[in-house]
Amino acid sequence: MNEGLYILYWIVVIACLSLIFLTALLTIFIVMFQKSNSDGIQGITASSETFFGKHRGNSMEAKLKKWTWICLAVLAVLAITVYVIQIIAP
Repeated sequence: MNEGLYILYWIVVIACLSLIFLTALLTIFIVMFQKSNSDGIQGITASSETFFGKHRGNSMEAKLKKWTWICLAVLAVLAITVYVIQIIAP
């Protein structure tokens, strides 16, 4: 492998790994902001939820869920890209 391709290889790998790191951090923060699906100890009590109590934050929760899946897809694509580049490069 000549010098130019070697430098390009490392630039691409370092850029992909940096994007993987940033995407993973973003995914962690997005998941931390999401509301838990389990009721926990509240499931024992027989309190009735109103319609507004149940669906109050669905729009924000739906956006967070959508962004979680987008970040995970980007993370998977970047990981596969780095893997393929490392197989092809030697």
